Amino acid sequence: MPALFQGSAVALVTPFVNGKVDTAAIERLVERQLTAGTAAIVACGTTGEPTTMNAEERELVVRTVLKAVNGRVPVVAGTGTNCTQNVIDTAKRYEGIGCAAQLVVTPYYNKTSPEGLYRHFMAIAENTSLPIVIYNVPSRTAMDIGPETLDRLADTGRFIALKESSYNVPFVMEKIRVLRGRMSVYSGNDDMVVPMMALGAQGVISVVANVLPEAMAQMANGYLSGNHAAALESQLSLMPLIRALFAEVNPIPCKAAMEMMGLCSGEVRLPLIPIGEENRKKLREALEDAGVSLR
Repeated sequence: MPALFQGSAVALVTPFVNGKVDTAAIERLVERQLTAGTAAIVACGTTGEPTTMNAEERELVVRTVLKAVNGRVPVVAGTGTNCTQNVIDTAKRYEGIGCAAQLVVTPYYNKTSPEGLYRHFMAIAENTSLPIVIYNVPSRTAMDIGPETLDRLADTGRFIALKESSYNVPFVMEKIRVLRGRMSVYSGNDDMVVPMMALGAQGVISVVANVLPEAMAQMANGYLSGNHAAALESQLSLMPLIRALFAEVNPIPCKAAMEMMGLCSGEVRLPLIPIGEENRKKLREALEDAGVSLR
């Protein structure tokens, strides 16, 4: 199956100003990403705080991104939540408006069994038309979709990719072995891009790309072009900044960094709160050490 994209995709933040979605900032951020070589844009992925927005706000974000992208790269709309019917209802809003795929995170809190995971994803596949990217992020959901479930889902042809954010490398390798190329695999961890690409991943769906889109694109594209040593050096050099950007719950530090850079407001919605002062200081230092121009 052809990859949805190769290289670096951004899990775009949703900028807010005074409690409202800042569509003008979204347009600026999209243009910055495309100029930097970002290969795809994820709107309303978990980094975009979709659980804090109502359905109309989420649709506004997706439509704003689509309009700004204007067909230049694939746009993936986040639809995932822990209620299967809500995923279906959300995905239906985005059908026929230009999205290339939907990103569906594994259910969280109520969780389920492997059979429940299979039925959850199959219900979405059977009742929606957008291709599905499965998002596995055990640290946030306490769920880890296994190779057997992925094997069953891959046979349907409705699931085009796996965004994998597990640090259990042997388990991830087993998933890749079982999939046998029937789904593309993308790293969901910015600190694991090169290791994941060494295992066959086509690139990354990145939080750090909000801050350093050129660096993430160059690292992923460099690996794809065979310049593995340079890609590894980039990965290692980015590690201090990556740690600073995940010192608190994502996207709190990422939005703080973007505010320091003058890109958009750092505003987040409850239950998230602004970054703590100590971590803000460390983040600023990490950005300066990375050569980022700050206000």
